[in-house]
Amino acid sequence: MNDVARTAGVSLKTVSRVVNGETTVDPTLVARVRAAVAALNYRRHLGASMLRRMDRRTGTIGLLIDDVGNPFSAALHRAVEDAARARGVHVLAGSLDGDPDRERELVRAFARRHADGLILAPAGADQGYLAAELPPDIPIVFVERPAAGFAGDAVLAGDASGALRAVRHLIGHGHRRIAYLGDPATHERREGYLTALEALGLHPVMIDGLRGSQAAEAATRSLLGRARPPTALFTGRNLITIGAVRALHGLGRHLDAALVGFDDFPLADLLEPAVTVVAQDPAAMGGAAARALFERIDGYAEEPREISVATTLIPRGSGEMPPTGS
Repeated sequence: MNDVARTAGVSLKTVSRVVNGETTVDPTLVARVRAAVAALNYRRHLGASMLRRMDRRTGTIGLLIDDVGNPFSAALHRAVEDAARARGVHVLAGSLDGDPDRERELVRAFARRHADGLILAPAGADQGYLAAELPPDIPIVFVERPAAGFAGDAVLAGDASGALRAVRHLIGHGHRRIAYLGDPATHERREGYLTALEALGLHPVMIDGLRGSQAAEAATRSLLGRARPPTALFTGRNLITIGAVRALHGLGRHLDAALVGFDDFPLADLLEPAVTVVAQDPAAMGGAAARALFERIDGYAEEPREISVATTLIPRGSGEMPPTGS
């Protein structure tokens, strides 16, 4: 900055005001400073800038989600990024892959980098460790799943109620042997499935703990290979749904085994049959999480809030097929 000041023939304070975007600097001086910045290829040192700022902010937030490559996570990520960009804030994102150890590792890494706040989709069963890992001035907002052992704002989509609606939909179309396929983070959707079956005294068939579409495809093939296979499937996440669809098509069972998936995914409406889903609104969830986080960063200090974003059952064909066989 001293070099820029000398080149532009202005004071160091003027350079600082221009670099920090103050609007009260004379336009002629602004032009001289910007020309010097360009000539010297000057770049701000964000770490040093943070140390000099009175509010100690870095202009960054952390976003920790299941998989940045997952369509749901990608849409949520984009909504957070759009909200952050409007404030001149950058988003640092990481994938948790359903791994509690990875969750703690990334929380620790973002805290070391002095992120102004975190948005976290919990992977582990207990977030009590956050009290020790995070400085008290770093707010955190949970998204998609509530935290356990740590109080904070949570943006939720009604997983249990959405799953309950999905299974009741299958029951309403005559199905009684309904299997559930889920992963470690979809326990509330599993509870909705169990509630729906228990109300009618139906026997649950569950394969839990699946990770990714390949595991889901193998699990679906195993279920349909049983002597009395399920007539319908309820899948707890979009990647699991994709694996189930592959298995159904590979076995030629896609027209006689019903399917409802939780989470929508690209091209689900173009398959044969098109896939019935319980759709969340990841963009609305990401936007709500970002707004809640920035409110906390700006000083909002009331009790933790639960912010609900509704799910929608979208019937497309795969969930409306009647049971076949005995």
